[in-house]
Amino acid sequence: MTLDHDSGEMSGVVREGRFTGRGLEELSEEDLIALWRECRAEDDQSAAVLEAYLDRTRGEAWRARAGAGRARADGQGGGGPASSGGHMTAEEAYEILGVAPGASDAEIHEAHRRLMQKLHPDHGGSNYLAAKINEAKDLLLGS
Repeated sequence: MTLDHDSGEMSGVVREGRFTGRGLEELSEEDLIALWRECRAEDDQSAAVLEAYLDRTRGEAWRARAGAGRARADGQGGGGPASSGGHMTAEEAYEILGVAPGASDAEIHEAHRRLMQKLHPDHGGSNYLAAKINEAKDLLLGS
């Protein structure tokens, strides 16, 4: 999955399973929901990222069609986990925020603010993305 930090657009390519090698934009909503179900059974983190993509590109309506509830910020509920449960590395945090290693506190705060304006759940983003952005900021700032 890739995220364009300027536009907030998400795209991705399926790496495993029956849709291997296909771009998410090429898949029908029915195929995306089937992929999401496969991910939920085998890879919680991929399922959460795919949920974020579906929320961003299809809105909340896909959840009703898939029989999925809305994930809560604590990861409980029918929508899958809100975080991977693993520990983020500094390298991942810099990549998520789109800043260079060694970025100043001000640059990290600015990147965080810019991303949250685009990807916060109140602005069409998802709990999962907001949690990852917050986790990246906290890690880099030592909060």
